[in-house]
Formats: sequence, C-alpha cells, structure tokens
Amino acid sequence: MTAQSESRGEVFHSDLLDHGSQDPPPSTPALPAQMADLARRLRSESRDTETILRAICAAAVESIPSAEYASITLVENRSTITSPVLIGNLAADSDRLQAELHEGPCVTSALQSDTVVIDDMRSDDRWPRFSAAAADLGIRSMLCFCLYVEGDSFGALNLHSTRVNAFDDESRSIGSLFAAHAAIAFSSVREKEQIRSALTNRDVIGQAKGMLMERYSLSADDAFQLLARLSQDSNTKLADVALQVVEAGPGQ
Repeated sequence: MTAQSESRGEVFHSDLLDHGSQDPPPSTPALPAQMADLARRLRSESRDTETILRAICAAAVESIPSAEYASITLVENRSTITSPVLIGNLAADSDRLQAELHEGPCVTSALQSDTVVIDDMRSDDRWPRFSAAAADLGIRSMLCFCLYVEGDSFGALNLHSTRVNAFDDESRSIGSLFAAHAAIAFSSVREKEQIRSALTNRDVIGQAKGMLMERYSLSADDAFQLLARLSQDSNTKLADVALQVVEAGPGQ
C-alpha cells in the first residue's frame, strides 16, 4: 500500500474552498450545515433512485476537492456489478474494468463498507490487473466511500483524478461527510420506492382476489389461498400471479 500524501499546500478546484486567496477554509460549523442543506435538497428534488444517484455524483464532483470524475457502483448479491450513473468517460471506463475483472477499489469499498484511497495508481498493488489497466487510461488517484448497505446489496461512491496524490485529508474529510448525508438521502428514496411497490402489489392482489371471488364464487380467504397455491406451484411471485389474473380479465 502506498504512503498517504502529507501535502497541505495544493490548490483544490472546489467551490467549498477559496482558492483565489490565502484565507483559511470554511469553519467547521459551516461545512456540516452545507452538507445538511445538500441532503435536504437531494431528498426534495429527487423522484427516483436514478435521479438521486445522478445528483449525488454531480454534487460530489462539485464539492469534493480534486474530484474530476465520479460514479456509483452497485454490487447486487455480491456478484452482479452495475454502474447506474457515471460522470465522465474516465469514470465509465474505470467501472467497466472493475465489472469485467471483478476486482478494484470500488468493489472493495462497497463490499467491505470501507473507505479506499489510491494515491498513485501506477504503484498500487492491491488490485494488480485493475491498477495496470486503470493507469493506462490515465487514472492516477481514486477515493471510494461505502454509500449504503441493504441486505445483499452494496454501493460505493467513487471519485477519480488524473493527478497523483490528488486526495489529501481535506478531501477525505469532506468526502466522508458528504457521502454520509448522501447515503441518508439515497436510503430515503429507496424506502419510498419499496413502500410504493408494496402498495401497488397489494392493490393488484386485491383486484385479483375480487375477480376470483366473483368468477368462482369463493370467499376472500379461499381466493387468496388459490392465488398462493398458484404462486407455489408455478414458482412465481404472488404479485406476478395476481397481475396475470387481472390482465387475463373476467372472461378467462
């Protein structure tokens, strides 16, 4: 593992820092307030998971010092790797490599719920195949934060830079706080989607029960048991069986 950068004099391209003067960075109380405001904005503006993921990535590039590109890596069932949102071609190429090789800092960060830092891709030996290919692409530094953990699904927010030692303690501190607030907003949207899906399934099952009750003169309990038996015998989700009944119509 490479040594961490001790540099404190670099100029960071971030709206959070005043890189046009010698003034110190924002005071500690101001940053949490800014992150909290961002989290509220993400919750209020986002309508679905894809929208909030895109907002998270865009805000990360804008807010975290030295970040040039960003992506979010999702690992489902510890095997399926996807990248629903990408900011920049370099981020897309990096995530593509990790999906092909099934190794890399983004996957490790997601699965191990840890923050991963790469100071110089050319000398990092933790993921040899990925590091060599990523260095050829021009990636020099990476910073990955675990974004959320839910059942067998894991996620990571990934930042990329074409500079060596791009992410110092300031970048990591701001990035960690940002990722924590972003994860809350992301989880909130996912919860709303799950509730919406559950309510939709309930309505479809209710419609199917009503149709079966009328068609076969069944009680509500018997109609539900019929749906459950069809679901078990066909190895199909109950909601999908109910949807088939509804789509078949009353004459079937």
